[in-house]
Amino acid sequence: MTVALALVICPPDSADALASALVEAGVAACVNIVPQIRSVYRWQGAVCRDDEALLLIKHRADRFDALRDAVLARHPYELPEIVAVDLDRGHAAYLDWVVRSTT
Repeated sequence: MTVALALVICPPDSADALASALVEAGVAACVNIVPQIRSVYRWQGAVCRDDEALLLIKHRADRFDALRDAVLARHPYELPEIVAVDLDRGHAAYLDWVVRSTT
């Protein structure tokens, strides 16, 4: 079973509630919150700069759709960033724990 790391950006005041909801729903084994990053992006024709939080979400790769849907249901942005990369290497015992925690 493949484990993946999803990256989600959100407002800092939403990060803890979103992370907790994902773990409680069983779609994430663990979420690390990087509390302050600065994002520079183009939105609706303007260059924007915002302080945001980064969620590092460990989950089963085959459950990405469930994770994405859970984020979309709770995220305050109109178009949230939700991207994932499969992890092909890692500490085997930790990766097994991720799989067991998200069944």
